[in-house]
Amino acid sequence: MRAFTTLTGIAAPLIRPNVDTDAIIPSREMKGVSKSGLADGLFAGWRYLNERERIPDPNFVLNQPAYAGASILLGGENFGCGSSREHAVWALAEYGFRAVLAPSFAPIFENNCFRNGVLAARLSAEFIDHVATSAGPVSIDLPAQEVKAHDGTTARFDINLEAKEMLVRGLDAIALTLTMSDAIAAFRDRDRSLRPWAYL
Repeated sequence: MRAFTTLTGIAAPLIRPNVDTDAIIPSREMKGVSKSGLADGLFAGWRYLNERERIPDPNFVLNQPAYAGASILLGGENFGCGSSREHAVWALAEYGFRAVLAPSFAPIFENNCFRNGVLAARLSAEFIDHVATSAGPVSIDLPAQEVKAHDGTTARFDINLEAKEMLVRGLDAIALTLTMSDAIAAFRDRDRSLRPWAYL
């Protein structure tokens, strides 16, 4: 998993409440269990005038030249609600989003972000609106837990310590567990001496 420490990029505003995972990646776009091949289907129901022929809707934010190459997505309340499909985060990441900023997230979606190298940062609706209306790139400093708009306005965000460690070190849940291999081995050695019958 790619580490996340700092990021400066274009922020695309999709500030709608209750954007669910079926809008992020419609079920008809999920044709496998791989993390690749999903970016084309990201927001397919909104992004295209004709999904079958993939005719872009020029009014949709991701199709507008000003937001080409955006790496930060601005969302509304309860972003990522609906089903628990991890494909939603996979699609966002493959498209190029490294961070989603919103006032609140569905808990499962938020955790899926952290476990796939995407920062989900909770910020006030007022600050997100300010970022959306301020021209220029946005900067995120994860170690400092701070977001800076192009005009220098800043806001801090809270993040679970384990999630922060996973992102900063570029570790998924399994890799994070394996960082404790020595402690796990020491526990097993002690336990084996106390309960040898459990290791037959």
